[in-house]
Amino acid sequence: MTRRRFLIAALAIFGAVSIGGSELRAQSGNAVYAELLDKYIVTGPAGINWVNYAEWKTNKADLQRLGAYLSDLQSQKPSTMSRAEAFAFWVNLYNAATLKVVLDKYPVKSIRDIESTGTSLFDFKAYTGPWRTKLVTIEGRSLSLDEIEHSILRPKFKDPRVHYAVNCASIGCPNLKPTPWTAASLDADLITAAKAYVNHPRGVSIGQSGALRVSSIYEWFKEDFGGGERGVIAHLRQYAKPELAKKLGSKVTIVGHGYDWTLNDVRNAKVGG
Repeated sequence: MTRRRFLIAALAIFGAVSIGGSELRAQSGNAVYAELLDKYIVTGPAGINWVNYAEWKTNKADLQRLGAYLSDLQSQKPSTMSRAEAFAFWVNLYNAATLKVVLDKYPVKSIRDIESTGTSLFDFKAYTGPWRTKLVTIEGRSLSLDEIEHSILRPKFKDPRVHYAVNCASIGCPNLKPTPWTAASLDADLITAAKAYVNHPRGVSIGQSGALRVSSIYEWFKEDFGGGERGVIAHLRQYAKPELAKKLGSKVTIVGHGYDWTLNDVRNAKVGG
């Protein structure tokens, strides 16, 4: 091959790689994460995704693979990504970092048993979970789980469905997605996740008396769901199956909220869970 032809071929390869390069890299890096999720997530008959933390904890190679995946994510530049690519990137980062936090401290009964480190003595939330610890560095910025969720995902993307995407390792939380989030199927996957949670008793329940109770997520982040009860109920109707939507049709008041902070450990799975 002549020098000129070599240069032309090299430029052609470079051009092909540069088009959608960040997405191609994400797909490659996510392959490891996908294998780990497939290996350690167990879906119960009631639609709850459980994590086999005990088995994962004993597999040093897979612990290292999770760490390597997080290192790869930290070498990337979400500021150069498309909106969908960046959304998927941040959610995968959040969920993978949460898994590592739990695995590092496992066995624990709840993620809230893991205190944050490196925080102010007067940061009282630091005593009730790991969300204040600086866990990752992205483009030179050290970030905690709280900062990823509340300083990046929520304000930047302004999509209430982010609450169905990030997972806090608890039974009361929307499911940990058993495959990585990707730009290509992002909207469809967000709709699926929203429907799964809204139509599960963890998200919404209506008793025999007709009283409407919902997840505390809709109280903690009500500003993301329309700013009040009417907005929350309108959001629920959007993703409710016909039977639930009919019951919600006349509802204007939420009588209670609830959330189960028990670890989403397969060992905590109940029969039918």
